[in-house]
Amino acid sequence: MDASVATPHPANLPLLDIDVLRTFVAIAESGSFTRAARQVHRTPSALSMQIKRLEDILGQSLFVREARHVRLTSEGEVLLGYGRRFLSLNEEAVQQFLSPVLEGRISLGTTDDVGTRILPGVLSQFARSHPAVQVDVVVGPSEQNLARLDAGELDLVLVTSGNQNQEPRGEVVHSEPLVWAGREGGVAAHRSPLPVALANHGCVWRRTALDALDRAGVSYRVAFNCDHCAGQEAAMMADLAVAPFPRSLVRPPLRRLDKEGLPPLANYQVVLVQRARAPVSDALCGHVRDALKELREG
Repeated sequence: MDASVATPHPANLPLLDIDVLRTFVAIAESGSFTRAARQVHRTPSALSMQIKRLEDILGQSLFVREARHVRLTSEGEVLLGYGRRFLSLNEEAVQQFLSPVLEGRISLGTTDDVGTRILPGVLSQFARSHPAVQVDVVVGPSEQNLARLDAGELDLVLVTSGNQNQEPRGEVVHSEPLVWAGREGGVAAHRSPLPVALANHGCVWRRTALDALDRAGVSYRVAFNCDHCAGQEAAMMADLAVAPFPRSLVRPPLRRLDKEGLPPLANYQVVLVQRARAPVSDALCGHVRDALKELREG
């Protein structure tokens, strides 16, 4: 066998530092050295030095650096899979020895606007930390999920605060501006009366939007009603209406209608309500809070 192509002995291979891998994964998932620096509590320059050392060890470029964004090279994409598995295995090992084993079943109710944004990450992290716990998820309007909570059918719920006939309760875990949104290049925002897509009666988004239009003297018609924000999004994408929408959910081909003369809208809040304190419920609440914090800082 040619010595020039001999495989290095495992004892001679460098060991990858877990902190450096955590930095690499954070940058890859956020697409930004600055956002990743906030997550790992270091400076962007420190992260840049870590990645440079990692690239030197592996002999490969891992990121393509652009003006306001970084993306993975093909070699970086390969390492991302290894990095996630490595971190997951490390977390699993530490949890096995340092955390009490949680078992059982827990049910979470959420509105679709919040659920679609945080549930994948929350469920993934929770499953790695507490693999023996079964999580049941119900997506529905705030009023219905609160009723299910009070009936003992759900253990905790994420609901929009301020809906009609809804008493203040729970912990405020997220606040975000509502904005007017519509199709990029569309004409719905210029029609008169203004066609709007709204949640059903009782929703705070609906009341906020209609109160604002009434105060501003804007002529409008309710073109669509839907319990789920996916229905409002579909109406906007078809350029059939405009809608009040959370700022972070406005993505192409939708855009914010900041220059169309529509009245400003207030913030809305999301609250977390637990039926009863319990170790499993507290653990899932912690993951939800972390995910919403990342959403605010992202």
